Amino acid sequence: MTERISQGRVTKILFMKYIVQGGLDKTGLQGEIRVPGDKSISHRSIMFGSLAEGTSHISGFLEGEDSLNTLRAFQAMGVEIDGPTDGKVTIKGVGMHGLKAPAQPLDLGNSGTSMRLLAGLLAGQKFDVELSGDSSLSKRPMKRVTDPLAQMGAKVETAEGGKPPLKITGNQSLHGIDYPMPMASAQVKSCCLLAGMYAEGKTCVT
Repeated sequence: MTERISQGRVTKILFMKYIVQGGLDKTGLQGEIRVPGDKSISHRSIMFGSLAEGTSHISGFLEGEDSLNTLRAFQAMGVEIDGPTDGKVTIKGVGMHGLKAPAQPLDLGNSGTSMRLLAGLLAGQKFDVELSGDSSLSKRPMKRVTDPLAQMGAKVETAEGGKPPLKITGNQSLHGIDYPMPMASAQVKSCCLLAGMYAEGKTCVT
Protein backbone atom coordinates (compact mmCIF):
# COMPACT_ATOMS: atom_id res chain seq x y z
CA MET A 1 0.00 0.00 0.00
CA THR A 2 1.29 3.48 -0.84
CA GLU A 3 -0.13 6.90 -0.04
CA ARG A 4 -0.13 10.02 -2.21
CA ILE A 5 -1.04 13.53 -1.02
CA SER A 6 -3.24 15.35 -3.54
CA GLN A 7 -4.69 18.81 -2.80
CA GLY A 8 -4.81 18.22 0.92
CA ARG A 9 -6.28 14.74 0.63
CA VAL A 10 -4.68 11.39 1.17
CA THR A 11 -5.21 9.10 -1.80
CA LYS A 12 -4.56 5.42 -1.14
CA ILE A 13 -3.38 3.33 -4.05
CA LEU A 14 -3.43 -0.42 -3.70
CA PHE A 15 -0.98 -2.49 -5.71
CA MET A 16 -1.54 -6.22 -6.15
CA LYS A 17 0.88 -8.80 -7.46
CA TYR A 18 -0.27 -12.04 -9.06
CA ILE A 19 2.09 -14.94 -9.57
CA VAL A 20 1.11 -17.63 -12.09
CA GLN A 21 2.92 -20.94 -11.84
CA GLY A 22 2.83 -23.46 -14.68
CA GLY A 23 1.50 -26.97 -14.27
CA LEU A 24 3.70 -30.00 -13.80
CA ASP A 25 3.04 -31.62 -17.15
CA LYS A 26 4.85 -30.41 -20.27
CA THR A 27 1.88 -30.21 -22.64
CA GLY A 28 1.02 -26.59 -21.82
CA LEU A 29 -2.42 -25.02 -22.02
CA GLN A 30 -4.88 -26.47 -24.48
CA GLY A 31 -8.45 -25.65 -25.42
CA GLU A 32 -10.62 -23.04 -27.09
CA ILE A 33 -12.27 -19.89 -25.77
CA ARG A 34 -14.60 -17.36 -27.35
CA VAL A 35 -13.59 -13.77 -26.70
CA PRO A 36 -16.59 -11.49 -26.04
CA GLY A 37 -17.37 -9.06 -28.86
CA ASP A 38 -17.03 -5.28 -28.79
CA LYS A 39 -20.05 -3.46 -27.37
CA SER A 40 -19.79 -0.35 -29.57
CA ILE A 41 -19.53 -2.42 -32.74
CA SER A 42 -22.35 -4.73 -31.59
CA HIS A 43 -24.74 -1.76 -31.22
CA ARG A 44 -23.87 -0.44 -34.65
CA SER A 45 -24.05 -3.85 -36.32
CA ILE A 46 -27.71 -4.11 -35.34
CA MET A 47 -28.46 -0.58 -36.53
CA PHE A 48 -26.80 -0.83 -39.93
CA GLY A 49 -27.93 -4.40 -40.48
CA SER A 50 -31.51 -3.28 -39.87
CA LEU A 51 -31.23 -0.33 -42.28
CA ALA A 52 -29.54 -2.42 -44.98
CA GLU A 53 -31.30 -4.11 -47.87
CA GLY A 54 -31.15 -7.89 -47.57
CA THR A 55 -29.86 -10.22 -44.89
CA SER A 56 -26.81 -9.57 -42.72
CA HIS A 57 -24.95 -12.28 -40.79
CA ILE A 58 -22.98 -11.06 -37.76
CA SER A 59 -20.53 -13.00 -35.65
CA GLY A 60 -18.77 -11.92 -32.48
CA PHE A 61 -21.87 -10.09 -31.18
CA LEU A 62 -21.58 -9.13 -27.51
CA GLU A 63 -24.49 -10.77 -25.67
CA GLY A 64 -24.57 -8.13 -22.95
CA GLU A 65 -27.70 -6.36 -21.76
CA ASP A 66 -26.88 -3.03 -23.45
CA SER A 67 -26.41 -4.62 -26.88
CA LEU A 68 -29.51 -6.74 -26.39
CA ASN A 69 -31.54 -3.61 -25.62
CA THR A 70 -30.59 -2.22 -29.03
CA LEU A 71 -31.50 -5.54 -30.65
CA ARG A 72 -34.91 -5.60 -28.94
CA ALA A 73 -35.59 -2.00 -29.95
CA PHE A 74 -35.22 -2.85 -33.64
CA GLN A 75 -37.33 -5.96 -33.24
CA ALA A 76 -40.02 -3.66 -31.78
CA MET A 77 -39.74 -1.56 -34.94
CA GLY A 78 -40.48 -4.51 -37.20
CA VAL A 79 -37.02 -5.88 -37.97
CA GLU A 80 -36.73 -9.68 -37.99
CA ILE A 81 -33.62 -10.64 -36.00
CA ASP A 82 -32.56 -14.18 -35.10
CA GLY A 83 -30.14 -14.79 -32.25
CA PRO A 84 -27.82 -14.13 -30.67
CA THR A 85 -26.62 -17.70 -30.47
CA ASP A 86 -22.95 -18.12 -29.57
CA GLY A 87 -22.38 -14.55 -30.70
CA LYS A 88 -24.07 -15.01 -34.07
CA VAL A 89 -26.97 -12.83 -35.22
CA THR A 90 -28.97 -12.79 -38.46
CA ILE A 91 -30.74 -9.58 -39.43
CA LYS A 92 -33.26 -9.25 -42.25
CA GLY A 93 -32.83 -5.61 -43.16
CA VAL A 94 -35.82 -3.43 -43.95
CA GLY A 95 -33.98 -0.63 -45.74
CA MET A 96 -33.47 3.03 -44.85
CA HIS A 97 -37.20 3.77 -44.70
CA GLY A 98 -38.56 0.40 -43.60
CA LEU A 99 -38.73 0.84 -39.83
CA LYS A 100 -42.20 0.86 -38.28
CA ALA A 101 -43.58 2.75 -35.32
CA PRO A 102 -43.24 0.67 -32.12
CA ALA A 103 -46.40 -0.10 -30.19
CA GLN A 104 -44.96 1.38 -27.00
CA PRO A 105 -41.93 3.42 -25.81
CA LEU A 106 -38.58 1.76 -26.48
CA ASP A 107 -37.08 0.73 -23.14
CA LEU A 108 -33.29 0.90 -23.50
CA GLY A 109 -32.47 -0.17 -19.96
CA ASN A 110 -29.16 1.36 -18.88
CA SER A 111 -27.72 1.83 -22.35
CA GLY A 112 -26.73 5.43 -23.02
CA THR A 113 -25.18 4.39 -26.34
CA SER A 114 -28.51 2.96 -27.51
CA MET A 115 -30.40 6.11 -26.57
CA ARG A 116 -27.96 8.64 -28.03
CA LEU A 117 -27.46 6.80 -31.32
CA LEU A 118 -31.14 5.98 -31.74
CA ALA A 119 -32.03 9.63 -31.12
CA GLY A 120 -30.15 10.53 -34.30
CA LEU A 121 -31.39 7.59 -36.35
CA LEU A 122 -35.03 8.01 -35.33
CA ALA A 123 -35.06 11.79 -35.77
CA GLY A 124 -35.31 11.17 -39.50
CA GLN A 125 -38.16 8.66 -39.43
CA LYS A 126 -41.80 9.29 -40.36
CA PHE A 127 -43.24 8.18 -37.01
CA ASP A 128 -43.22 9.46 -33.43
CA VAL A 129 -41.30 7.46 -30.85
CA GLU A 130 -40.35 7.70 -27.19
CA LEU A 131 -37.02 6.46 -25.81
CA SER A 132 -36.96 5.55 -22.12
CA GLY A 133 -34.66 3.71 -19.74
CA ASP A 134 -34.09 2.63 -16.17
CA SER A 135 -33.63 4.99 -13.21
CA SER A 136 -29.89 5.31 -13.86
CA LEU A 137 -30.23 6.17 -17.55
CA SER A 138 -32.99 8.65 -16.70
CA LYS A 139 -30.39 10.76 -14.85
CA ARG A 140 -27.91 10.97 -17.72
CA PRO A 141 -27.49 14.09 -19.89
CA MET A 142 -28.92 14.04 -23.40
CA LYS A 143 -28.55 17.69 -24.45
CA ARG A 144 -25.21 16.79 -26.03
CA VAL A 145 -27.23 15.02 -28.74
CA THR A 146 -30.53 16.90 -28.66
CA ASP A 147 -28.82 20.26 -29.24
CA PRO A 148 -27.18 19.35 -32.58
CA LEU A 149 -30.32 17.45 -33.60
CA ALA A 150 -32.37 20.59 -33.01
CA GLN A 151 -29.93 22.50 -35.24
CA MET A 152 -30.70 19.93 -37.95
CA GLY A 153 -34.43 20.54 -37.64
CA ALA A 154 -35.32 17.57 -35.44
CA LYS A 155 -37.98 17.86 -32.77
CA VAL A 156 -36.92 16.07 -29.58
CA GLU A 157 -38.50 16.74 -26.19
CA THR A 158 -36.71 15.80 -22.97
CA ALA A 159 -37.55 15.72 -19.32
CA GLU A 160 -36.36 18.53 -17.04
CA GLY A 161 -32.65 19.29 -17.36
CA GLY A 162 -32.32 17.59 -20.73
CA LYS A 163 -32.70 14.12 -19.23
CA PRO A 164 -34.61 11.08 -20.60
CA PRO A 165 -37.18 10.11 -21.65
CA LEU A 166 -36.79 11.49 -25.17
CA LYS A 167 -39.94 12.11 -27.20
CA ILE A 168 -39.09 12.33 -30.89
CA THR A 169 -41.62 13.77 -33.33
CA GLY A 170 -41.36 12.14 -36.72
CA ASN A 171 -41.81 13.46 -40.25
CA GLN A 172 -39.47 16.42 -39.78
CA SER A 173 -37.43 17.90 -42.61
CA LEU A 174 -33.81 17.57 -41.50
CA HIS A 175 -30.98 19.56 -43.03
CA GLY A 176 -27.24 18.99 -42.84
CA ILE A 177 -25.06 21.02 -40.48
CA ASP A 178 -21.37 21.64 -39.87
CA TYR A 179 -21.02 20.67 -36.21
CA PRO A 180 -17.81 21.29 -34.22
CA MET A 181 -18.20 18.98 -31.21
CA PRO A 182 -17.62 20.67 -27.83
CA MET A 183 -16.30 17.36 -26.47
CA ALA A 184 -14.78 14.22 -27.96
CA SER A 185 -17.62 11.70 -28.06
CA ALA A 186 -18.18 8.76 -30.38
CA GLN A 187 -21.84 8.75 -29.31
CA VAL A 188 -22.43 12.38 -30.31
CA LYS A 189 -20.54 11.91 -33.57
CA SER A 190 -22.52 8.78 -34.44
CA CYS A 191 -25.82 10.45 -33.52
CA CYS A 192 -25.19 13.38 -35.86
CA LEU A 193 -24.01 11.20 -38.73
CA LEU A 194 -26.97 8.83 -38.40
CA ALA A 195 -29.32 11.81 -38.54
CA GLY A 196 -27.29 13.13 -41.47
CA MET A 197 -28.24 10.08 -43.53
CA TYR A 198 -31.81 11.40 -43.49
CA ALA A 199 -30.95 15.08 -43.95
CA GLU A 200 -30.84 17.25 -47.05
CA GLY A 201 -27.35 18.52 -47.74
CA LYS A 202 -24.01 17.65 -46.20
CA THR A 203 -23.50 16.89 -42.52
CA CYS A 204 -19.96 17.45 -41.24
CA VAL A 205 -18.77 16.64 -37.71
CA THR A 206 -15.44 18.00 -36.50
